[in-house]
Parts: sequence; C-alpha cells; structure tokens
Amino acid sequence: MNSIPSIIIESTWNLRGSAIFLLFSVATVKVSHILYRHLQRSSRFSSMFSSSSSVNGDEALRRNRILSSKLYFDVPQFKVPVIYSKSYNIAFLGIEKLHPFDSSKWGNICRLLIASGMLDKNCIVEPLEASKDDLLVVHSESYLNSLKSSSNVAMMIEVPPVALFPNCLLQHKVLFPFRKQVGGTILAAKLAMERGWAINIGGGFHHCSAEKGGGFCVYADISLCIRFAFVQLNISRVMIIDLDAHQGNGHEMDFANDSRVYILDMFNPGIYPLDYEARGYINQIVEVKSGTHTEDYLQKLDRELKIAGHRFDPELVVYNAGTDILDGDPLGRLKISPEGIALRDEKVFQFAREKNVPIVMVTSGGYMKSSARVIADSIVNLSNRCLIDVRQSSRFK
Repeated sequence: MNSIPSIIIESTWNLRGSAIFLLFSVATVKVSHILYRHLQRSSRFSSMFSSSSSVNGDEALRRNRILSSKLYFDVPQFKVPVIYSKSYNIAFLGIEKLHPFDSSKWGNICRLLIASGMLDKNCIVEPLEASKDDLLVVHSESYLNSLKSSSNVAMMIEVPPVALFPNCLLQHKVLFPFRKQVGGTILAAKLAMERGWAINIGGGFHHCSAEKGGGFCVYADISLCIRFAFVQLNISRVMIIDLDAHQGNGHEMDFANDSRVYILDMFNPGIYPLDYEARGYINQIVEVKSGTHTEDYLQKLDRELKIAGHRFDPELVVYNAGTDILDGDPLGRLKISPEGIALRDEKVFQFAREKNVPIVMVTSGGYMKSSARVIADSIVNLSNRCLIDVRQSSRFK
C-alpha cells in the first residue's frame, strides 16, 4: 500500500517536470521568434540606412564634381550666347562620310551665320572640353571605360570600319569633338540664364543615357546640362522640348519619374529607336507619322505647346532642334519645308518669351547637306523676329 502513494508522487513530479519543460520550450521558441524578428528589422534598417547613405554619398560626390568643374566660366559681355568651336567638326580620313550625318554641319552653320553678317566670328563663345569628372556627373565609370573599346565606339556612332582603328585615334578624332560639344551644351544653360537665350551650334545627343550610347550619340549632353543647372543655377524645373524626328530616349531614361523635368517629345513613332520603355517616361508624347506635311506639323505643335504651358511652369527650356524633320531627310521620313523649320523654331522661342523663361537650343540630328543652311537661316530669322538679340546680349536678367 505504501508503493501506491510513491507511484502517485513520482507521476506527479514527472507531470510537473514535463509541464515545466514544455513551458520552457514554448518560451524559448517565442523568445527566439522575437529575437529573429528584431534581427530582421535591424538588418532591414541597416540595409536601408546603408542604401540611403550610399545614395546621399553619390549625390554629394556629384555635387562636388559639378561645383569644381571649369565648364561654367564668365563670358565677356561683347560675346553673344552662340557657342561653337572648330573642334566640333569630325574629320577622320573620310571614314566619317560612311554615316549619313554631315559631320562638318556645325562649321558650315557658323560660316553661313558669319557670311550673313549676323554674327562676328570674334563674338562667338568657345567652350571647354568636358573632362572625365564632368562626364561622371551622369555617366558611370564602367560606361566611360567602355568607350576605350574601338568596337563599342564604332557601334555607337554606327560606322563599323571605325572598330579597326586604335582607340587613341578615336579619342582624338571622334570623342574629343563630342566632349567639346558637351562642354558647349552645359555652358549654354549658364549663358541662357544670364542673357535670356543661348544656342550651342552642336550638341543634342538625345539617344545617349547614363549607361548606354547609340544613334551617333556617345555622351548625354542634355542630361549633363540639366544636372549642372540644378546645382550651379539653383533651379528645379526644366522643360525639354524635343522636336528631333527621333524619340529622345536617352534623356527620357535619365530623368525617368523625375518630377523636376517635364519632357515634350514630338517624334516619328515608326523609326529608330523604338524604345518603348523610355516612352513610358515622356510627360507629353506627340506622334507625327511618316509623310506628315508642314501645315499639319505646325498646327499640332501649336496645340501641344499650349498644353505644355498649362501643365508645367519651367525655369529653363532645353530645346532639341533637330532638322531631320526636313522633307527628303532619309532617316526622319517627314515632309517639313525649310520655311516650316524656321517657323517651328520661332514658335518654340516665342513660347519661352511669353513665359519669360530662358531657352537653350541645341542642333541635334539632320542628315542632309542642306541642313546647315536651314539651321543658319532659322537663326537669322530668330534675330529678325527679335527673339534673340545678337547686339545687346545682356538684355535678359
């Protein structure tokens, strides 16, 4: 009989021990879960903090590069805000003629402006070459390193034989002229803010983004121009009016979802680059199909400029004034007359005048020998219409 209480007592202790062990196990699991969740939150916070710190560090580096750049310099008042260098022109053993783009177009425009009497060659502003640090404001180190490959450069400028030449030759004969034009586009924003307008006789490489070149565009001069303006000119609202026949997919990718930049792109949707991802970042898409004539084009432009003016209030307009919309251009496939192009440019400058906003113009694409004459005549027309003033260049403050 004494053995029964002993069994009961032993069983009771076993049950208590099991219960305590079970409670301890549950508590251990719960504590483990709490610690795990805490570590996860800490890890996410650390990752977010690290990512935020990295972004802030990148922005600080970009800002320092912009502030230490030499591309913004003071221009004497006797010079007009027309920017050009004879270094813009590309001459490379005749190889440049294998591309439909007229690589001496820029020099021909200036020659015609001087011959017209509108421009004194001593009053033209010569820009500096964009340095590696300047280019790193938008481009990555890996992208710039890719330009040390002749085959990569050949692909971007669409001249296959260039791949056979030493890269040092390409740097001097092809990439240096482009870097000078980039310097011109960047400087143009400063001059426009000071004088009301500025025209870079080159530039407008709107197919190039931070990480990708193509379509005869190696450096993203429009994106660089705007990035410099944000910091150096203390502005935060820029409108890009891209009227080249081709979609400006480069700057569209660079300013994807950036509310500080409003993009109106009026282009032929059936030709290069057919970049549908970049189209998703255009604020105002205006399609002009192959065969569109001058009257229809200008009517559509009038309507779209009014819409843009209501939607966005810019502090600076960057105007990509490609002439590949010209009737007969083999790549643009539109049918706009030379007089139509002059009216187009006039309408855009009038838009900026009415909004009292400074405007930068770059010349971009145009694949006919007649493009230089058309551009020069249009600039003369802007002067005749008093939309630019080459005599009193300090008019706008």
